[in-house]
Amino acid sequence: MNEIAGKPETEERDLLVFGAEAFTSEEYARAEPDRLWRKVWQHACREEDIPEVGDYVAYDICDDTILVVRSASDEISAFYNVCAHRGRRLADGCGHVQEFRCSYHAWKYNLKGECTRVLDREDWGDRLEQDRLDLPHVRVDTWGGWVWINMDPDAAPLREYLEPASSMLEPYELDRMRYRWRQWCHFDCNWKVAMEAFIESYHVEGTHPQLLKFADYYTWSQAESLHSFHGFDEREAAHEITGNNTITRTGRGDDARQSIAALQVELIETVNASTTQTFVDASTRLVDELPEGTPVDEVMAHFMASAKADDAVRGVIWPEIDPDHQAKCGIAWHLFPNMTIGIGITFALIYRVRPFRTDPDKCIFEAYTLERFPEGQEPETEWIQADPYEPGAWPPVLLQDFDNMREVHRGMRSKGFRGCLPNPVQEKPVSNFHRSLADYMGTGAPRPL
Repeated sequence: MNEIAGKPETEERDLLVFGAEAFTSEEYARAEPDRLWRKVWQHACREEDIPEVGDYVAYDICDDTILVVRSASDEISAFYNVCAHRGRRLADGCGHVQEFRCSYHAWKYNLKGECTRVLDREDWGDRLEQDRLDLPHVRVDTWGGWVWINMDPDAAPLREYLEPASSMLEPYELDRMRYRWRQWCHFDCNWKVAMEAFIESYHVEGTHPQLLKFADYYTWSQAESLHSFHGFDEREAAHEITGNNTITRTGRGDDARQSIAALQVELIETVNASTTQTFVDASTRLVDELPEGTPVDEVMAHFMASAKADDAVRGVIWPEIDPDHQAKCGIAWHLFPNMTIGIGITFALIYRVRPFRTDPDKCIFEAYTLERFPEGQEPETEWIQADPYEPGAWPPVLLQDFDNMREVHRGMRSKGFRGCLPNPVQEKPVSNFHRSLADYMGTGAPRPL
């Protein structure tokens, strides 16, 4: 890896093409539960969602439903969310219980999924074995503040599955971040169409042209095992800060004081993410704190130091991350199959996409921001279902992405679509995504162009 920009040393051009079957085929969608979703690690919730014993989250993926439960102060359990008697779902959403009670025939289960009551059990005589009554467990582990589940008992351990992302993102201390806002919706496109909208930045010029006045968005991208990541290059060297490959950037313009502030304000107003109010406030003071003509590197250094000091005063201590490591990590990671992490030193923007049952034309789309807060001052949040067609329900930049998701899904069904042609430099995450999908689905790798 290049020590400054995090780019590959070689300039390999991996020219691939892959068709629309993975996005449009009903047969493919019906095969995904067995071949993909029951084999991979996927995050079900945040640890902060289940802080107390008895707290639970019901996690649904395709036709499977799983309960993730704080079963003891230092233990999290996960088991299938279906009664052993007749298969009724035991719980939905999230909540707090002392035990789980089936609302059909009043069978009961403790917080570890063990059956504690069968109504009129004597009717079965001695033919009911406890193992048959207890709810089947699934594997559960934690990383980054998330609770992850895997339905495959033979799957590799979570940490191994997540590498190298788990090691590279460790310094950001994602487990110490908390929700700032979180929203979800049902969307009319395949889950992979939605996922691909957020794993590369090649689309900025076409989709978010208003951002071009702030910065150049030429990107490098890299694939590592199942996962991938990308960051920014600068076409114009005058706007480049060596080693600054994070979402916090200088922006365009002759006066770095103003361009930094303009970009931070734009992010908070149109994305409501990828920055914090601390960064916004520190940026808007730059014109008062530094003289006109201050070199861009000095402006950026002052901006970051000022934001760090402001956070420290309010009780938010930044993690110590080497600038070269920040550069290598880029701005965003795709964790296979269905999660992206847009990373900053005190914040993260997360997208998760799941299929809606096995419908190839519908998905569940979720977006949320995480941020470091002073201990005890974390905001209270809850999941909000927001209509993707309702003006103002989602940040403006996301609405631009939604337009792509909708129209790409429609376009892929056209006879005139001859297959995807991902950019071999800037869209390696897309190519790697489909290689990984092909490995799990057994469909054969994308073909060379």
